Amino acid sequence: MVTLNDIQNRVSVLYDHAFAQRQLKIYQWMTQIQKSNSELVTQHYLGKTTENRTMYYLQISQPSDKIKKIIWMDCGIHAREWISPAFCQWFVKELLRMQRSKIKESLHHIITRKNRSPHMNGTCYGTDLNRNFNSSWGSIGVSYNCSSEIFCGSGPESEPETRAVAQFIKKKKSDILCYLTIHSYGQYILTPYGSTTRPPSNNEELMHVAEMAAAALMGKYGTSYKVGPTSLILYSNSGSSRDWAHMIGIPFSYTFELRDKGTHGFVLPPDQIQPTCEETMLAVTTIIDYVDQKYFPGGAVMLTASSLGLSLCLSGVLTWTFS
Repeated sequence: MVTLNDIQNRVSVLYDHAFAQRQLKIYQWMTQIQKSNSELVTQHYLGKTTENRTMYYLQISQPSDKIKKIIWMDCGIHAREWISPAFCQWFVKELLRMQRSKIKESLHHIITRKNRSPHMNGTCYGTDLNRNFNSSWGSIGVSYNCSSEIFCGSGPESEPETRAVAQFIKKKKSDILCYLTIHSYGQYILTPYGSTTRPPSNNEELMHVAEMAAAALMGKYGTSYKVGPTSLILYSNSGSSRDWAHMIGIPFSYTFELRDKGTHGFVLPPDQIQPTCEETMLAVTTIIDYVDQKYFPGGAVMLTASSLGLSLCLSGVLTWTFS
């Protein structure tokens, strides 16, 4: 007699095999990007996943003896939001194509909606890593049921993936000016916070920059994005990486929820990949340009300045590549 546990175990084996194949493709792509652009791109160890898989990140930066300020970007923290890592992969290649000798440094890491950590003696798997950061952890918009998609884990930073990212960011936080986390879907640019309606101290500036980004995005194909605090325009949640980044002192922190508004949801058709990437590129560069001009006034725009840098880390479920 086949039990529910037998079925779950078989599904888990199939998932692990598929995940391993995707991860291998991601790392092969990262290695290819690094080798093809060795004067700008370096690959670094970030940490280990729950299943002891290695996570890496890419750093994109002009060679320099000076300590550079950092822009961090992560994509794919939720596995089902596949357009998110597709955008970040496209973003890397587009930056390198446009200005190979004039790029900045930021960081982009990719992990999953729920990781693969076992709970309740292996009867359920996974923690929502974007509810596992130490920002009002477990207070609102989460579940303590390990079968839930929004299970927040056993405690703040209980998951190795979250700890690896948090340790890296905390070590570099004095140099990080902007934290961008790319998700789908809904067409939002979200500002802190999700756990409270109390606005951050720089809320007016955060909103101003987000509105400029949304306007730049709309200018490409007319796609409309709503801008505002997560708790006011979407839903309440706690333990997000965006809120955590702002709470530890990173001044500009945003979540992008990419196309669409629900017609296709997480399964965005392939013919929308390129336009989504093109318009999102305009929004992201608008934010980075503003940060660059604020901290390095009188300098060149983002794609030609050398005052900032970009680091990108992929470790998870990248399912689309642009040739």
